[in-house]
Amino acid sequence: MKMNRPFKVLGIQQIAIGGADKTRLRKLWVDMLGLDITGTFRSERENVDEDICAMGSGAFKVEVDLMQPLDPDKKPAVHATPLNHVGLWIDDLPKAVHWLSAQGVRFAPGGIRPGAAGFDICFVHPKSNDEFPVCGEGVLIELVQAPAQLLAAFDKLAAQQA
Repeated sequence: MKMNRPFKVLGIQQIAIGGADKTRLRKLWVDMLGLDITGTFRSERENVDEDICAMGSGAFKVEVDLMQPLDPDKKPAVHATPLNHVGLWIDDLPKAVHWLSAQGVRFAPGGIRPGAAGFDICFVHPKSNDEFPVCGEGVLIELVQAPAQLLAAFDKLAAQQA
């Protein structure tokens, strides 16, 4: 059933992979597959120490975050689910959150806020509850506000295909 959504999902922004030791993750993703480390992010609140890696380039670059917990006994346990979350580029994040909430989608606490890569983000909760019965069904989904340059690149691509 196609719904009249006031926003678009443009593509994959990132995948986040968790492990007890990110140096072990780096061996495959950086050393063997050749991804570049483009930054790091460390947050006590999010219990994470991560390397931000990239594949591809320009507007269509996809981020691969290699994450380990600062404290393996604290929450969130970024290493407990090896595929920690999938990030999706959204053309209008506030409209998306408003509309999805009205449709019964459960969001994780924290609301829209700046993310590790500098874009506004929020998370669709992996579990539902009585008030919000729609969720990621076990998968944490990060919604990421696409920057103007990415919106322009997707518009250009769409015009070329029309």
